Amino acid sequence: MAVSTRRRHSSSRMVAVPAPVVLGVAMVVVVLASSATGASGQLRMGFYAESCPGVERMVGDFVRQHVRRVPTVAAALLRLHFHDCFVRGCDASVLLNSTAGSVAEKDAPPNLTLRGFDFVDRVKTLVEEACPGVVSCADVLALAARDAVVAIGGPSWRVPTGRRDGTVSTMQEALNDIPKHTMTFQQLANLFASKGLGVRDLVWLSGAHTIGIAHCSSFADRLYGYPGAGAGNDTTDPSLDATYAANLRRRKCRAASGGYAEDAVVEMDPGSHLTFDLGYYRALLKHRGLLRSDAALLTDAAARADVESVVGGAEEVYFQVFARSMARLATVQVKTGAEGEIRRNCAVVNGG
Repeated sequence: MAVSTRRRHSSSRMVAVPAPVVLGVAMVVVVLASSATGASGQLRMGFYAESCPGVERMVGDFVRQHVRRVPTVAAALLRLHFHDCFVRGCDASVLLNSTAGSVAEKDAPPNLTLRGFDFVDRVKTLVEEACPGVVSCADVLALAARDAVVAIGGPSWRVPTGRRDGTVSTMQEALNDIPKHTMTFQQLANLFASKGLGVRDLVWLSGAHTIGIAHCSSFADRLYGYPGAGAGNDTTDPSLDATYAANLRRRKCRAASGGYAEDAVVEMDPGSHLTFDLGYYRALLKHRGLLRSDAALLTDAAARADVESVVGGAEEVYFQVFARSMARLATVQVKTGAEGEIRRNCAVVNGG
């Protein structure tokens, strides 16, 4: 999930653009959260049935309305949820603003290209108007990420609720815990394991890159001056398809004095980055995965076998395994009960 999206902007205004794809009815995959012990076991379906009935429909309606107009919102919300869950668990700590005494997660380098903060704030405002001080920002984000994937034609999964919001957010923890695009397979597997996620979760969650884009700066080292690649102009990563690399160098990420344009972005699933499908894995098997962390999936025999298997099967099978892994991700180190708080404003600790 190191995939980049465009740099965030302070304005909350959504610009409508015509969707170049027809968003069909998403297949609904019913996935129950694992019966893990600890806080995740205290989450439950219908947690707000009495305290804020209809909240899930409220969130879903708002998300669907905007994703249909601006499909790129889906990748933004999915990535925001992922980055939140990998630091202190799924507690909305990524939404907190920096303070005079602490730089927050959202201002850490890996998070500077996150988008969706204003969107989550708008959803939270609607929820607060209906049910003041009842629904956590963490639950709003978990529900919005699921509904955004559904709205773009991907699978659905059950999201048990009851999360509480964290009150701590630090840049250093984001630097330590968010997967880096330069990581090897073993480094990624170890990091996922530290969050209670397995190798297959790593493989399936990487598939979220099918609706993502990446900044040239996150993979330029594979195109120019790659260590041991050779001399002269032939300095690309040899594990990257040569034709694809040449096209990127010529049309997308051209060398320029002073570096590469910060806003230069590339579709991670060329031709269908607004459709949730198997395109990312098909490109990966052609050695056209943009990031080193993408290519790393093929360096492990078991992971490669899983990728080959899902590409050779029905798309519905991938929908099922992705949904199962997303359900697991959404319960990572959650806070429930007396832990945390219910933030009224997702960017600020209550009373802070």
